Amino acid sequence: MSLLNHIKLYATNEHACSYDNNKQATTLFVDPDAEMNGLIYRELTDVGFRRSGKHFYRPHCRSCSDCIATRIPVEQINLTKRQKRIIKKNSDVKCQQVDSINTDEHYQLFEQYIARRHSDGDMYPATREQYQEFLVDGNDFSHYTEFRLNDKLIAVNLADKMVNGLSAIYTFFDPEHARRSLGNLAILELIDQTRRLGSDFLYLGYWISNCQKMNYKIDYRPMELLINGSWKRLL
Repeated sequence: MSLLNHIKLYATNEHACSYDNNKQATTLFVDPDAEMNGLIYRELTDVGFRRSGKHFYRPHCRSCSDCIATRIPVEQINLTKRQKRIIKKNSDVKCQQVDSINTDEHYQLFEQYIARRHSDGDMYPATREQYQEFLVDGNDFSHYTEFRLNDKLIAVNLADKMVNGLSAIYTFFDPEHARRSLGNLAILELIDQTRRLGSDFLYLGYWISNCQKMNYKIDYRPMELLINGSWKRLL
């Protein structure tokens, strides 16, 4: 029997779609008071849910199924020449896991990233309260990785550690180092971490085929897509 049978779900009213201004969206949320553990989290992720702050959600739109959950089977990954170049280019970057990112140094990097890269989004302007709720507070699964160049913090990744792998939640970085492809470097580091954990999958969130900003996800092959309730492999 599924561990999800006893969990209550709540659907929002229709609201503006974050990815297509011409569409309305509906989001399904897990009851915020529901018990949460590693096994339940795994089942939620396997049916397409994501975490944001204290909330677990997935798209639940009536007339659109463009948002497709993705995951990488890390033991079968075939790195492209470009991905190998990114690793080589960043050989001078030190990656390390840390217990917390609740410092001024981390927040200032986040604030700079939002201002330079997402000034047209609903997270701008960044606030410390928003940062706390989104990336710091209220979660037992958080798994943080820092990226430093000559001891200077240039990128941070938040992933969730699950029973069968890692789920990439968010990456922010110093826009001055955009040419280093730090977002892709974070994914490559998480692939390596997932392997070292002896786990199967790195979950990358949703992919929309006609959203250019999401094209980088499909560069990782093989990729598995959640289509009509089943994971299908894209070679």
